Amino acid sequence: MKSIFVGNLAFGTGEDELRSVFANYGSVARVSIMMDRETGRSRGFAFVEMPNDEEAESAISGVNGSSLGGRTLNVNEARPRPERPAGGFGRGPGAGGPRGGGGGGNRDDYRGHVRQPREPRW
Repeated sequence: MKSIFVGNLAFGTGEDELRSVFANYGSVARVSIMMDRETGRSRGFAFVEMPNDEEAESAISGVNGSSLGGRTLNVNEARPRPERPAGGFGRGPGAGGPRGGGGGGNRDDYRGHVRQPREPRW
């Protein structure tokens, strides 16, 4: 079984439409269009699983760069998802991103902290 990543999908592309594109190259076991949890809208990419590796390779080379729904598809063999560290929510303490900040962490670290007034800079 080979899993194929299909990127740059038009948001209106359906599973049946995508299945028919790949069925031109062989048997398609599954089509999964990734949806946004909050909006229920397509995220613009999908995974297609094909049981025959040779047919899958043929589909990758045949569909990559082709047009569907007015968009040029980016098709390649799917890579395994990288392991994520176990844990809670967000990015964790000190991960403020490009705007700085930080956040989270253990609230016990901040209890009893009293901010000292600054000396004026004249």
